[in-house]
Formats: sequence, structure tokens, C-alpha cells
Amino acid sequence: MKSIRNPLVVLVFSGLTLILINGCRTQQTDATTEVAVPVSIMDIRPASIEEYIETNGTVYPTQEVELKSEMTGRYYLQNNPRTGRPWALGDRVRTGDLIVKVEDEEYVSNIQIDSKGINLEVYKNEVEKQQSLYEKGGATLRELKNSEQTFINADYAYKSAQLQLQKMNVIAPFDGVIVDLPYYTKGNKLSSGQSLVKIMDYRKLYMEFQLPEKNLTNVNVNQRVRVLNYALPDDTLYGNISQLSPAINPDTRSFKGTIMIQNDDLRLRPGSYIKSEIITLRNDSTIVIPKKIIVSRQRGKTVFVVDQNTAMERVITTGLENPDSVEVIRGLKMNDRVVIEGFETLGNRSKVKIVR
Repeated sequence: MKSIRNPLVVLVFSGLTLILINGCRTQQTDATTEVAVPVSIMDIRPASIEEYIETNGTVYPTQEVELKSEMTGRYYLQNNPRTGRPWALGDRVRTGDLIVKVEDEEYVSNIQIDSKGINLEVYKNEVEKQQSLYEKGGATLRELKNSEQTFINADYAYKSAQLQLQKMNVIAPFDGVIVDLPYYTKGNKLSSGQSLVKIMDYRKLYMEFQLPEKNLTNVNVNQRVRVLNYALPDDTLYGNISQLSPAINPDTRSFKGTIMIQNDDLRLRPGSYIKSEIITLRNDSTIVIPKKIIVSRQRGKTVFVVDQNTAMERVITTGLENPDSVEVIRGLKMNDRVVIEGFETLGNRSKVKIVR
């Protein structure tokens, strides 16, 4: 049988063959092309790192007083001399400021301070007279001593009367802030022992802490402490350890200490719950990376460094560390570009695309 050779059929068959060959080649090329992984990097620059011990607690004022009425009488709240208005919560007081007066005419009358003042003056003159006579031989030593004793008793009586009158005035014993001021109607009669005002000086605050026994050798008096307020996370204050107990509690295996915090601007309030970081070690001008980017491999702690769009594994040796950062003492150098995001799926020599 004769074979029929149709030029059109041959042409179509040849075209299909070329398409199939080119398709296979394209699939092979796509299969061998590696997709670049998007990553963010950081350039290594000299940095500082601190190693610290965290502890929490409540802060208290270094000075605090609650002033109460020492006698019965009528209540009169005084004016703040710096504002011209009656004292109010949050007002700053100075030592000696008169805050409340308690008035009682019968009480004042019974003290008889004017009479005692006159007696004091009379007996003072009598002592001076007897002293002059004694020096001239006109009075005996007994007469002189008797006059001195009478004068001393009169002086005690007058000073006692002054102290009794001072009970009528409620005066600030130190510089501070009014934190409690119970309300009483003007002229209302108070009984002895009623609370009138509470004052705190919290330019310095203190916090007591307890740490495990293992930290005893890392903590010292005067050690610097960073203070963070949970209510104001962007506000950072500093203090120092003022006291440390050398004794270990046998029940909790811990020791006690006190942190003193400088609070000149009164940003931190008494009663606040804070986090403090006791700084134990610090290194400056060193290599510091985020702790979260370290990958644990069989060879050790590993990070990825980008070199010409290729991620290279680097085994590192670490030094100081804290919950967020770690110092690298071997395995990285300044100006290295370290992957900080997208490292989870990388392998050695993976292709990457830097998106920063």
C-alpha cells in the first residue's frame, strides 16, 4: 500500500512537537528557579546592653503623717497663702503652714496665758533684783535661789500654756502634698481625735523587695535600679538599693531589700505598683541583637546574615542578655546585615529579598 504524504499534516505535527518541547523546557526552568524570601534586616552598630534582675512591688512615701484634733472645738479650714483659696486635696504645703484652726473660747480662757506671761516677767525682774542684792551682800544665797526657782516654775507654766494653745493650730510638720482632707462644715464642733488632714512627702519613694537566695551575690547597696510604672509605661525613673538584709528567710529561701526612688517631679504616685530592674552588669560599644531572632540548631545558636541577597547561617557565641536582647561576642561583626524578620523559613544560602 502506498503511503500518503500530505504537507499540511506534516506541518501541523511538527508545530505541535515544538510546542510540547518548549513547554517541557519552561517547566524545567520554573522548577529550578528559587523564589526569594522577603526579609527585614538590621545593620550591626555599636550598642549597649544591660543585664538586670526584675522585681515588682508597691511604692510608699518616705514621709507621711495624719494630723488629728488634739482638743474639742469649732472647725475652721484656713486658706492656702499661695492661692488665696481654702486648702484642697493635691495642694503642696510647706513646713509651718497653718491648715486648720480649732477654736474654743472657754479653753483659751482656762489656759490664762496672759496672766502667766505677766508672772514670768515679774519673777524675771525679781531674780535680777535678788542677784544684784546678793552681789552687794544685801540678800542671802537661799533668797537668790528661791527667786530663781520661782522664775523657772513661771517659765514652765508659760511654755506649757503656749503648748496648750498650739493644739488649736494644725500645722504642716514638713513639706509635702495634701492627700486626704475630710470635709467638715465651717464652725462645726469637733471632738478630740478626729482626722483633719493627711500629708505625704513623696519626692522620694521606697519599695521593699524580696529576691531568691541565688541573687545575693549579684545585688549590692547603692546599685542602680530602673523603675517602670505600669500605668505610665513611657515614664522611666531611676533609684538605687538603699538597704539589703544579710539574712536568708529559711521558709522562702529569699532575702529582703529596699529601693529608694528619686521622684522630684512627683510623676510616680504613692501606692503605685511598679516593675524595677536592678542593673547588675553593663557593656557598651558591643554587638547587640534581638533575642527572638536566634535559632537553635545542632551546631549551636544561629542567626542569618544577608550577603548579596543570599542568607548565610552564622553560629554565634553570646554574652550578656536580658529578656529582649543579647550580646554577641563571637560570630558577628560590625556592619553585618542580620535578618530580624522572615528568618523562620530560611536555610543556609536561601535567596532573599530585603523589604526592611
